[in-house]
Amino acid sequence: MDIDALGNTISALRKQGHPIVVGDDVSKRHSVDFTCENALKPAAVLRPATVEEVSAALKACNDLGQPVVVQGGMTGLAGGATPRPGELALSLERLSGIEELDEAAMTITALAGTPLQTMQEAAEQAGFLLPLDFGARGSCHIGGAIATNAGGNQVIRFGMTRNLVLGLEAVLADGAVIRSMNKMLKNNAGYDLKQLFIGSEGTLGVITRCVLRLLPRMASSCTALCAIQSFPQAVKLLRALQAKLGGSVSAFEVMWADYFQRVINHIDALRSPFSQPFPLYALVEAEGPDVEADARRFEAAMGAALESGIIADAAIAQSVKDRKALWAIRDGVADITAGLAPFASLDLSMDIAAMPSFLDQFDRELKAALPRAINLVFGHIGDNNLHLLVSTRRHQDLSAIFDIGYRLTGAHRGSVSAEHGIGALKRGYLHYSRSPEELALMRRMKNALDPRGILNPGRVIPA
Repeated sequence: MDIDALGNTISALRKQGHPIVVGDDVSKRHSVDFTCENALKPAAVLRPATVEEVSAALKACNDLGQPVVVQGGMTGLAGGATPRPGELALSLERLSGIEELDEAAMTITALAGTPLQTMQEAAEQAGFLLPLDFGARGSCHIGGAIATNAGGNQVIRFGMTRNLVLGLEAVLADGAVIRSMNKMLKNNAGYDLKQLFIGSEGTLGVITRCVLRLLPRMASSCTALCAIQSFPQAVKLLRALQAKLGGSVSAFEVMWADYFQRVINHIDALRSPFSQPFPLYALVEAEGPDVEADARRFEAAMGAALESGIIADAAIAQSVKDRKALWAIRDGVADITAGLAPFASLDLSMDIAAMPSFLDQFDRELKAALPRAINLVFGHIGDNNLHLLVSTRRHQDLSAIFDIGYRLTGAHRGSVSAEHGIGALKRGYLHYSRSPEELALMRRMKNALDPRGILNPGRVIPA
């Protein structure tokens, strides 16, 4: 769409009374997501406050053939919410609020623009747990978390966002409102239409409302940082803890030495609890209903792992302060990225058994192509997720890093996106993880639900 056509579209939308901000009144926050890649300030931002306004805005844009980029909290890591030339931004920040917390059904109903942390706190005040959690909790919107099928710290126990969604409301490109606000665990009455929109990254419809499952809040939380000599031992530790602690293991975060040491060395407030360095570290957490009994079981499991040689050492948190200090090491990635910029962030998943081979090959090819590259590795592991933070501090090297990483991910039958989505930045690599037949079906679904191609064009589906 050319500049004159875009201007005419904006004028038409304003005359129709749509809530829209234009020109200098558009905030810079609408220019780019958390990647800070390819920033572009949109010419206008639609700001609906109701589902009816979302519907009317999309119908008008569809009638005019106006491309729209859907925006939430702008915390995405795949460029999906970053505007492209000729697009209007549709922001859901005003479509916010918790509508119901049903204690009998153990559900929470909220509008798409509601921050995740707001929902977590509401659940906690009512004595429940919303087990979806990740670092952007304070600023991300629940609609975006669902649209990207976000993962996070507790996937190993509670699954991805998809596992928590019972009901959904979404608006199609032509303005039609699809209401599937189910609150029941069992409902096999025809197609489960909400699944069309979960993980579709706004390409098939705009999520406007949701119903999520809540769980009983656990009384205890046991946390330990374990020092480990090898990757096979890390896997043995995971399986041993799952066997001894049952389904209570809620987090298993593995950090390779380079990542661990960089965080410790660059953040003054952090200290390693160990007197010497180790090849790997595992941050383990288990939750349960009995503070004293759970603590005894957790300490016994750690003692058994130490005695059998699975782990070389362990530091068990004795207080909330200790727990926060251990988690601060894992979450230290947010504090070290500025010093590595520009960097490549790879969010991958693959069979656990394939991870050592993948990392060995990646390091060899990376050093051959870019000898000065830094590769910092951490991951959730138990849910198959690896994160690689790779930097030469040169923007011109990023493509080579991505090319190596995603090609080797495909060779190891993995996914080029474990939890952050495809967006605009990974669509050229999707063929490494999806067959031609799958990609063709994606295009058919897109054409059926958005025939004019106005919803998040240029995202997810390869050209």
